Amino acid sequence: MQSLTTESRLVRYLLTGLALVFLFLFLLVPLLAVFWEAFRKGWDLYLAALTEPDALAAIKLTLIAAVIAVPLNLVFGVAAAWAIARFEFRGKSFLTTLIDLPFAVSPVVAGLMYVLLFGVNTALGGWLQQHGLQVIFAVPGIVLATVFVTFPFVARELIPLMQAQGADEEQAALVLGASGWQTFWRVTLPNVKWGLLYGVILTNARAMGEFGAVSVVSGHIRGQTNTIPLHVEILYNEYNFVGAFACASLLAFLALVTLGVKSLVEWRMARQSDAAAERSAAARLAAAGRAIAKDQPA
Repeated sequence: MQSLTTESRLVRYLLTGLALVFLFLFLLVPLLAVFWEAFRKGWDLYLAALTEPDALAAIKLTLIAAVIAVPLNLVFGVAAAWAIARFEFRGKSFLTTLIDLPFAVSPVVAGLMYVLLFGVNTALGGWLQQHGLQVIFAVPGIVLATVFVTFPFVARELIPLMQAQGADEEQAALVLGASGWQTFWRVTLPNVKWGLLYGVILTNARAMGEFGAVSVVSGHIRGQTNTIPLHVEILYNEYNFVGAFACASLLAFLALVTLGVKSLVEWRMARQSDAAAERSAAARLAAAGRAIAKDQPA
């Protein structure tokens, strides 16, 4: 079989080696350094750094922000993908552009926008403060900032997937008498479940690791508005390297788990895509066979 590339074997080996060396130096070595520094003083100090009250409060707040942001972005992503992939309407391109906005805007700028909107000295922020609701320098502001920086991931995974699949199966279900909700639960959702899970994984990873936007709206109140990334920064600035690297290792471990689940989902998505292609090819062959049989004389 003729090779699809014109480069020599030496060039391919050289490019592969350079890529591996780059990944080793800039990704693997820093990751190993985090775990080395975290456990260098012993297991007892490591556990003590993770179980002290401020660290537990940071872990709790990080989980709260993720638990709220991920379902909200799940609902928004599915609705936005459904609208963009299945309907034609005025402003469709504008909606698609808005979905990409968090990719273009710096997280620090996003946090500043919420400060300018909900700050105590603003009209809306002052009104909310008078009614007992504080957004900036409190949990609601952290949740809002997390939702903003993470909402494109689910939609961006589902839109091309739903556009590639088309609406034939959904239209067939509707013709056969299924309701809109039945079509969604029995046809649409099973077809996009792995892409949906992939988007949820990315959303959760970004929610737990977000720093810039959360840093602006949190106020860095220790034990109250610090997430794990902010807690790591404070500990490092205080030269508490064991505590900083212990918390950083927790984030790194969550990132590795996310990477593993992400790889599994990608593998399942590839298998699903291959199976769909095989079914489509089989359906085309069956249709061609029926057409040929119909043309044959009895």
